[in-house]
Amino acid sequence: MRKFIAIGDVHADFDTMWAALRAASCADAQGRPTPPVQAGLFQVVLIGDLVHPKNEREYARVAGLPRFNASDPDHLTLAAREQARQLDRLREYQLQAPHAVHILLGNHDDAVLHPRFVLGTSSGLKHVEFDPTHGGVPLPAHLHEWMSTFLRELRVGSAGGDLHFAHVSPLPAHTHYDDLFYADHSPKRWFVDAPDYVRMAGLQYGVYGHTQIQGGILLEDDHRFAMIDALQSREYLELMFDPASTDPVRVVRAVPF
Repeated sequence: MRKFIAIGDVHADFDTMWAALRAASCADAQGRPTPPVQAGLFQVVLIGDLVHPKNEREYARVAGLPRFNASDPDHLTLAAREQARQLDRLREYQLQAPHAVHILLGNHDDAVLHPRFVLGTSSGLKHVEFDPTHGGVPLPAHLHEWMSTFLRELRVGSAGGDLHFAHVSPLPAHTHYDDLFYADHSPKRWFVDAPDYVRMAGLQYGVYGHTQIQGGILLEDDHRFAMIDALQSREYLELMFDPASTDPVRVVRAVPF
């Protein structure tokens, strides 16, 4: 039996991410994997979107500025450097327990690796700090190489059909962030419009992010999935997985910290 600790979209709020890992007994005070993680008894899953703060206030916090101006190259450089520093720290954490720390590729992470699209917020804020063609700076090469290894999905159990983690949904099309992905409304709506997708995919349980849910983590018991983009609500998800059981996936709780 293994415990899975799943943490939703980070969006450069690394302090809260580390607080969640410490609360879940997955990281010590120095940011190292704890013995249960080293032993593989605890499995950590980060659901993606490590980069790009969600608003100007968060950009200012990350950059260490009283106010953030996305058109100022110096501000973009400060925001990029601090995110790169934090990514380095997370990279070291994963390298100490690669068998137990799994990071999924979110669409914002993909946009940094392959800057084909300029992502932004509904307020007009553009995420360009890692895009040199828009005044930003390139992601350091070693971080680019590391982030290129992020999973598009994680399947656990018999024939990969027991427990599923992905950034957006159970649909394979939602693991590729192309023109169709950004033109389609279903990545943000599937769990409302078509919640049977998890069952139709032959999965016992699914865990997804990408869409922030008001009120914290959404546990959809009838349709057997969780929407966990709730780091800003200071919640993470605990699951127990027992491959020997006829019902191998047991949701323990959405954990406040």
